[in-house]
Amino acid sequence: MPDPKRPQRRSRRPRQHTTAPTSARGLVAEVLTQQAARFPEIEPLDLDTASLDSRDAALAHALYDASIRRWLTLEYLIQQGLNRPFRELEPALQAILILGAAQLVLLDRIPPHAALDQSVELAKRALRPGAGNLVNAVLRRVNASIGDRSGPWHNDRRSVPLASGSRDLIGIKLPENERQRLSVATSVPLPLIDRWANDHSQTEITDACLHSLANPPTVLNVSYLQSPLPEGSTAPHDCKGHALWIGQRDDLGPLLLERDDVWAQDASSAEAVRSIEDLKPKRIIDLCAGQGTKTRQLRATFTEAQIIATDVDQARFATLSKVFENDDRVNVLSMAELRHAERGKADLVLLDVPCSNTGVMGRRVESRYRSTPAALKRLKSIQRQIIQDSVSLLAKSGWILYATCSIDHAENQSQMIWASKALQMSVSRERASLPTTRGNPESSVDGSYSVLLTPERSQRA
Repeated sequence: MPDPKRPQRRSRRPRQHTTAPTSARGLVAEVLTQQAARFPEIEPLDLDTASLDSRDAALAHALYDASIRRWLTLEYLIQQGLNRPFRELEPALQAILILGAAQLVLLDRIPPHAALDQSVELAKRALRPGAGNLVNAVLRRVNASIGDRSGPWHNDRRSVPLASGSRDLIGIKLPENERQRLSVATSVPLPLIDRWANDHSQTEITDACLHSLANPPTVLNVSYLQSPLPEGSTAPHDCKGHALWIGQRDDLGPLLLERDDVWAQDASSAEAVRSIEDLKPKRIIDLCAGQGTKTRQLRATFTEAQIIATDVDQARFATLSKVFENDDRVNVLSMAELRHAERGKADLVLLDVPCSNTGVMGRRVESRYRSTPAALKRLKSIQRQIIQDSVSLLAKSGWILYATCSIDHAENQSQMIWASKALQMSVSRERASLPTTRGNPESSVDGSYSVLLTPERSQRA
């Protein structure tokens, strides 16, 4: 989340392009230039690949994901060939170097000569002829430092981890300090790792960092299936009630629109509602419903309940309204309507609050860079305000289910200590999971946290 009080770093203004990029690399270089200009306060962006054919569009997405996901790793390797700090370079030059290094280090199917040649041409076109010489020299050094693929990464200094296995380094060593090495190797900022060290073991932190490297699998919640899914479209997941989608990606969207008995949801995310499935709420408010994932789960779990859902974000609210249009048990209201009409009526209020997303860095690849102390402070304040405001929505003996996809104690356990003292809430059914992959998509789970809050006047859990 951007810090409005933080001065934005200004560098040379990148060239303005008046025509849509006609190549995957050109498009990604433009978007990475925008991200470099605001780094580390980068924002999630959807690539507009309408000007590209399907093959180049797929390449663009792969290039962009690799560049953002491993920015700090690539920056470290690039820095070895520079005589001044990488972040003092103009944003367009940073972007082209990151993009070129991503192809050399992470994307085996792209020949090194193609990555080098295209990067040099991009620099000449976007900047000036001399920039091509620098890009050529730096990326050749990066290419010379990259060795063969090898087995699992064992936190050593002579290789970098990949989504699967590792890649040897030649003539370059990662930092000697263990935390600094983990930061460079996995592209997770050191202040974030230092923060986690207060509450998690080194093994847990390493698992979380490694979990962020791979494109996460598409996991479906199949706990409430009423009929089989298309043959060959799913594979088993280690967590009960979940399956991996292995069918065509283009087939998944229409399937989820057609059916209300299956939805995309990581197993750890589902645990929040699952932890209270023995309760009997008749009226539920989903106050931060997003696009309706947990709303679907609430509907399927509590079959006799009426559910009111909302979200303050206009785009998410529009999606929510469409998903539950004409639904007989889910009513989507604006926040203003909900606060007026539902005060004091809810047996259960679900708060899937805005958070740092540190439990889902594999899915929200930019979140690791934005999770600064200032951002965390703002998020904590927002979360507390949401908890406090939701109390007025509760019926006399209602519950609040608080949930995040964070592994930060400041957003989880510490918030519950605050709620118990400041709001006289009792805390029960507290649970947390840490992100882990173990090398296989069927065992991959994200990080999450949930807890049940009850006003002390009406303890029922």
